[in-house]
Amino acid sequence: MSSNNAAETPLIRCHCLAHGRRTFSELDEVCPAESAVVVEALKSVDEQDEEARAKQLSAPERFTYQQTSSGPSLTTLKEWLEQQTVERRVEPKRSLGQALGYLLGHWQTLTRCLTVPGAPLDNNTAARALKLRLRQRKNSVFYATEPSAYLASLLTSVSATCLQAGGKALEYVVALQEHRHEVFTNPSAWLPWNYPAAALPP
Repeated sequence: MSSNNAAETPLIRCHCLAHGRRTFSELDEVCPAESAVVVEALKSVDEQDEEARAKQLSAPERFTYQQTSSGPSLTTLKEWLEQQTVERRVEPKRSLGQALGYLLGHWQTLTRCLTVPGAPLDNNTAARALKLRLRQRKNSVFYATEPSAYLASLLTSVSATCLQAGGKALEYVVALQEHRHEVFTNPSAWLPWNYPAAALPP
């Protein structure tokens, strides 16, 4: 068993809808008509999700919103995908056929947002975080000393945490340096989501 596998019972497995959309975007030059159907449908779903987040809807509210706004679009898209397969309009082993097969084969896990409140449409946030960690590990090989590699990793972690909290990494690091005595005295006041208030002049 792969070390990346996990017990299925307590999990709600989701697949990344952005990945499915990206696959069809890459087929735009080869199959422009078919690609446009999928890309436009998923783009609409993504825009509706962004609109729900902009309204700061709770998970249950967003769930209801997605069912009414995105549900019909996704149902129509699934019917179109099935039609391409049933009527043999696409060769299964060609790139377009494989892309269609991916969407249909993972439809339930790709559209969890319609059945599970709070389920995300994609895993872009996690993917970006993992890529940052992998890039840092690769770059660390080229540092002259172990302490310098450690310091770079520490700065990467601090910057990533600040960005995730909605702050500006460079401003945050500068603020920590300018107020280093206060940071040592009261570290919790200088966490990325707290420091703007702490940095204000008395």
